[in-house]
Amino acid sequence: MKITAELVKTLRERTGAGMMECKSALVESEGDIDLAADALRKKGIAKADKKAGRIAAEGVIASALSADGRQGVLVEVNCETDFVASGEEFRRFADAVAQAALNLEDDSLEALQAARLPNGETVDEARRGLVARIGENIGVRRFARLASSGHLVRYLHPPRERIGVLVAYEGGDGELGRDLAMHVAASRPLAVRADEIPADVIAKEREIVAAQSASEGKPPHIIEKMIEGRLRKYLAEITLLGQPFVKDPDTTVEKLLAGARAGVSGFVRLEVGEGIEKKRDDFVGEVMRQVRGE
Repeated sequence: MKITAELVKTLRERTGAGMMECKSALVESEGDIDLAADALRKKGIAKADKKAGRIAAEGVIASALSADGRQGVLVEVNCETDFVASGEEFRRFADAVAQAALNLEDDSLEALQAARLPNGETVDEARRGLVARIGENIGVRRFARLASSGHLVRYLHPPRERIGVLVAYEGGDGELGRDLAMHVAASRPLAVRADEIPADVIAKEREIVAAQSASEGKPPHIIEKMIEGRLRKYLAEITLLGQPFVKDPDTTVEKLLAGARAGVSGFVRLEVGEGIEKKRDDFVGEVMRQVRGE
């Protein structure tokens, strides 16, 4: 069968592979475009697997909201460079993954990777295809969802959407919701209120402030008061209600909510690359090693 330019063009549009790769695949499949696409996908998967060990600490936080606006999801999708993170194809993929996550009943990453996208591919198949076309390691790292019986606001920090926030709240208005979401993005609270902080986190901090206080040579009853005071201060710093409001540091978020007759039931915050150790290239050291012949 003659391999026409139109057939090669169709396969390129379908797979995103190069012209010569498409032509070779069509020759091998004797013009069967489905077999050729499968062969290219297999080659794409092989390329993707070779890149899987490379650190992907850039990317975006994508989000999706339900039709009634009361359920939302944030997804972290990673790549290796800022250049790819700002690309249209990468962002379309991230948005599609967020929509798939919103429709999931299972909150596991494995379920998300197996979820079907509108084009029939699974999330992981689409990811592998993107790796083959773009040439970088790409990963769907995590996702978080939030529901609200009242209002739900989302905030993606511009211009590159590296931080995403969802806040569930009751009372107040849309402006309050956006202010709360921006506050969470900027101030990184760990929980809404102190009683939501895990006991082991509090115990560890108590141990630290106890050691600090004991070294100051105060009487035992004074030391105990110092410990409690410092612990209260620590909890205020890491909880949403205790933090100074970013737009008015003289007012805590708790007072802001009280004035608006509003309350926050929960929030989620994701930031691209949290906890990922990036490789730092030592170019000077590399040149010196080459000079020494190492």
